[in-house]
Amino acid sequence: MSLTLCVYCGSRDGDDPAHLAAAREVGRQIGTRGWRLVYGGGSTGLMGAVADAALAHGAEAIGIIPERLVKKELGHPGLTSLEIVDSMHERKHRMAMHADAFIALPGGIGTMEEIFEAWTWRQLGYHRKALGLLNVAGYYDHLLRFLDVSQQGGFLWPDVQELLLVDDDIDALLDRLADEHMRLKAQTPPDQPETGPGGISPEI
Repeated sequence: MSLTLCVYCGSRDGDDPAHLAAAREVGRQIGTRGWRLVYGGGSTGLMGAVADAALAHGAEAIGIIPERLVKKELGHPGLTSLEIVDSMHERKHRMAMHADAFIALPGGIGTMEEIFEAWTWRQLGYHRKALGLLNVAGYYDHLLRFLDVSQQGGFLWPDVQELLLVDDDIDALLDRLADEHMRLKAQTPPDQPETGPGGISPEI
């Protein structure tokens, strides 16, 4: 099955070696599964580790990066393609256009903002694509507890919370994303006049 996975993750390694190891394993599996990677285009931190591993295992890797971040995040020179865009908004929209599914690995506020935005777009019907959160070594435990509090407080409906697939096992989460992708693809009419290429509404 061909699938383009959009990976959100940190431009730093983080302090726990498990995070870097997980990024490399996600990249490796993208390659061995015959998938394609789309991500933020950087060569450092977990971003670079995912891309390097995906490329090393035969995957195409597409990076999308704003011009002002090319130097800061060190745009990856070895990608299949590196798209340089004008803004963060365009970066995220282009990544979403390429993607069949989304996954967040450990990262900072940018990573969380990206997966939350993609999740919000799904809730509002701007796309019908699978979403995953890889909870490496309990990194997102506190965030997941907050989401439970939000749901219990009446701000997050249970069916919306369930749209975000959460797992600490890489194999299991990638399998779940692939299954959800196929389920949604079977349910989605081929002609969606309200959405643009890739099933992402041009309005966002």
